[in-house]
Amino acid sequence: MKIYITLGQDHIHKVGGMVYDKDCVVVIEAEDEESGRQIAFDNFGKKWFTSYTENNWDETKLRYYPRGYKEL
Repeated sequence: MKIYITLGQDHIHKVGGMVYDKDCVVVIEAEDEESGRQIAFDNFGKKWFTSYTENNWDETKLRYYPRGYKEL
């Protein structure tokens, strides 16, 4: 299942050479939402905004994220 993570205005993370920030949506492949959120905590600590499952992510929100999707 895909988990979509959004970041706050002042949340900037560098993981594996990639930069994740407010201008992208982080995509995590996980068994379920709980394990996807755990991956977000493991990589970003408490510095991220919210999570969505592929069932409740609204594709039209992508217009607010100019850097698009970034897989983690």
